[in-house]
Amino acid sequence: MNRPAPALRSALASALCALALTAAAAAEPVRPFDPQPWLDDFAALKTGMEDRYANLAWFASPAGGVDLPALERQARKALAAADSDGEARRAIQDFVAALGDGHFSIRPDDPPAGAAHAEPDAVTLNPEDPESGCAALGYGSRGRIEFSLPFESLPGFHLQADGITRTFRAGILPVRPGVQLGIVRISEFRETGTIWACLEGWRVLARAHKAIDAQSVEDAAQDQWFREMSAILHGFSTAHVAAVIVDVGGNGGGDDLADWLPRLFTGRPVHSARMLVARSPAVAGYMDEELDGLRKPLPATADASANLGARQAVDHAIAGFEAEKSALSAHACDMSWVWREQRPWQPDAPCSRLVDAGSAAGALDYLAPHSFDTDIAKRIYWAAVADNYIGAWTGPVYVVTDGHSYSAAELFASSIQFNHIGKTLGQRTGGAGCGFVTETPPLVLPHSRISVRIPNCVRLRADGSDEVAGVPPDLPVLPLKDESPRARAARAAETIAADLGR
Repeated sequence: MNRPAPALRSALASALCALALTAAAAAEPVRPFDPQPWLDDFAALKTGMEDRYANLAWFASPAGGVDLPALERQARKALAAADSDGEARRAIQDFVAALGDGHFSIRPDDPPAGAAHAEPDAVTLNPEDPESGCAALGYGSRGRIEFSLPFESLPGFHLQADGITRTFRAGILPVRPGVQLGIVRISEFRETGTIWACLEGWRVLARAHKAIDAQSVEDAAQDQWFREMSAILHGFSTAHVAAVIVDVGGNGGGDDLADWLPRLFTGRPVHSARMLVARSPAVAGYMDEELDGLRKPLPATADASANLGARQAVDHAIAGFEAEKSALSAHACDMSWVWREQRPWQPDAPCSRLVDAGSAAGALDYLAPHSFDTDIAKRIYWAAVADNYIGAWTGPVYVVTDGHSYSAAELFASSIQFNHIGKTLGQRTGGAGCGFVTETPPLVLPHSRISVRIPNCVRLRADGSDEVAGVPPDLPVLPLKDESPRARAARAAETIAADLGR
C-alpha cells in the first residue's frame, strides 16, 4: 500500500485540524454586542440613586409596593442577555418605570448643540396693555378646563363660571329633590394657569395706582386666585348646596397653592405635610434659599411685643434650617443595602439618608391666623397668604381624583383627607409625590448618555407614608366596562348624596 510522503501527511493533518477548528467556530454563535458598558451604566444609575434619590428608602421597604432587590436582579439579568442597544435601553427604561414614581423619569434626548441665539431683552410691561403683559409673563390656560367627569353634561346642571373668562370652572348640580352639589374645577395649582387671574390682579394694581412689574403682578394674581375661589365657595353657601366637590382629576400638579388652599374649606387649624430632602449637597441651594428669606430684615411694627415674638420665631427657624443644612454634607451611610434586602420604612432612621426640611408650608407646619404681620408670617409659614380667606366654606367637602392627579394635586387631596376636612372620591392618584424642592442637574449615564431626573424631596402623609405611593380614595368610583363617562359622573354624584345620607 502506498503511503503519502511525510510532508504530505503533515499538510493533510494541518488541513483537517483547520477544518475542525472552523467547524467548532461555526457551531459557536458569534455575539458582536457587548452588554458590559450598559451594565456599567446600570451600576452608575444605582450609585446615583443611592446618593440623590429621596424616595429610595421608601421603595426599599415592604410598604413601597415593589420588591427592589428582585427588580434590580431582573434588570441586571435583562441587560446581561441584551443583544442590542435597543434591548439594553429598554431594560433600563423598564427598571425606572417599574418604581411608578411620576417624577423619577428618563428625560428626552437633549437637543443638538449649535449657535444659540442671544437671550432677548426682558419685556417691558405696559400698564395700559394688561393682555400683552400677562401673556408675556406666561399666564394662560394649560390644564384641562372641563370637569374630569362630565358633571356639566348631567340634567339640571347650571354653569356659574366657565373657567375661561374666570379662573375656575364652577356650577351647581341637583342630584335629588332638595339636594344640590356645588362643583369647582382646579385644572392646575398655578396662578399662571389662567390669564384671567393675571388680568384681574393687574386691574386691582392699576386702580390702586401701584407699580406694575412681574413680582407685583404675580402677587396680585395669586391673591385673585384665592379671592375668586372664596367668592365661589360663598356663592355655594348662599345657594345652600349640601356639599362642595373639588375636581382635581387630571391635574398634573403645580406649586404651593395646593398646600395653602385647604384652609379655605374649614375654619379649623390645618397642618401642612412634613417634608424631608435627600441627604445630598445637591439640595443645599434650597436650604440657602430658605435661610436667605428668613434673614431678611423684619418690617417695622407698632406692636413691640409682636415684633419680639416674630423675631424669636424667625431665629428658631433659622437655627433649624442651619442644623439641617449641616447634616446634608455629614457622613452618610452606605445605601447599597437597598439592592440586597428590604427594611421597614423609617424616614428618621440613620440609613434613610433623609434630612428634615420643615413642612410643605416652610419652617412651620401651622401658625395661627394673623399671629404676626403677614409679611413676617410668610417668612416662617407660607400658608399665611391665605389667612384672609380661611373658612370660606365649612360644610362637607369631596375631592375628585384619578390616576392622572399628580404632585401638588396629591398634596391637596392628602391634606383634605388627613386634616379631616373632607373625603376623596374616584381613583388613586398617579403617585408623584413631592418631586423637587430645587431643580438639580439630571444624572447622565456615562455610556448611553441616558438622562435621568432624580427627585430630591419627600412629603409624608399623616400616617407617615410617602406621598409618592399615591392618595387612595375614601370613596372608590372606578371606571366600569360599558359605562359612559356621563353615567360615571352621575354615579359619583349619587355616591356623594348617599354618603351625605340625603
